[in-house]
Amino acid sequence: MGSPGAFSLITGLATLALLLAEWRDSQVGRAAIKPLASAGFVAAALAQGAMASSYGQALLAALVFSWLGDVLLIPRSRRVFRAGILAFLLGHIAFVAAFVGRGVDLRVAGAALAAALLAATVVGRWLLPRVPPELKLAVLAYIAVISIMVASALGTGRAPIALGAVAFYLSDLCVARDRFVAPGFVNRVWGLPLYYGAQLVLAATAGA
Repeated sequence: MGSPGAFSLITGLATLALLLAEWRDSQVGRAAIKPLASAGFVAAALAQGAMASSYGQALLAALVFSWLGDVLLIPRSRRVFRAGILAFLLGHIAFVAAFVGRGVDLRVAGAALAAALLAATVVGRWLLPRVPPELKLAVLAYIAVISIMVASALGTGRAPIALGAVAFYLSDLCVARDRFVAPGFVNRVWGLPLYYGAQLVLAATAGA
């Protein structure tokens, strides 16, 4: 099967290559490299023994949905982008199922959710006026679901899970800024390492 470290290295190297493709604005490079970078974190979770527990299986499903979302975000089509949002939304639902199934402190999760919804209000006011009308509902649903995902991750009391979830959230702000506010390479410079780092951290918990 291979070691988790080897697959993590593949994702890390592919992330660097993807940044180069983004800098060159190479659509061919994105299409070739991005699926490989994302496949690395799926393989890392499998190598961690994801199939051996219900938590690992739910986490693996979430990572597979993330892989699909990454692939769907490669084209510059609004229709395909909407499908990508749906894939990531389903991924976050799977993350929530994994975290809740593993065990969540409801008091901590509730407090975290209140903070996340406050942050979501700020993000929504910043983002939604710039989102095309046909995407507003999908984006609003996504903001709500990722907020719940972060709150449930914090509720597990596990630092790696919380770190991965928060990094994922921050990386999505990069995607939103790039798509709807201020497109540019600078968004990918910090967003891509955050995203792939988050997925690798979460994948590393698959056997826990």
